[in-house]
Amino acid sequence: MKNASSTRLFVVAGLLLAFALVLFVSPFANPNPDGLNRVAMDEGFADTESAHRLGGSPLADYSVSGVEHEGISKGLSGVAGVVATFALCLGLFGFTKRRRESDPVQSRGDRV
Repeated sequence: MKNASSTRLFVVAGLLLAFALVLFVSPFANPNPDGLNRVAMDEGFADTESAHRLGGSPLADYSVSGVEHEGISKGLSGVAGVVATFALCLGLFGFTKRRRESDPVQSRGDRV
């Protein structure tokens, strides 16, 4: 079993790497459409798209509303995504840990 300090160091290093990527690499991402947008253009139905309910949200289209510089806006939206994903995973892991500790069979290490 790994000790807590090495696990904590691994998580912090992963977060720092993720933040570095979204802040310094994502502004240079290719602006050309890819994935489903590219297929829609190739198949000729891209002009039929319509606005959706979340189109005006603060983080729509990989940008932060109110930030004029496109690169900074894209980086900040990436930071928000990393923070949200980390918080969600932290909550899920905490929930499963609490649930495992409350189960007497699992806490003894017995397998069912």
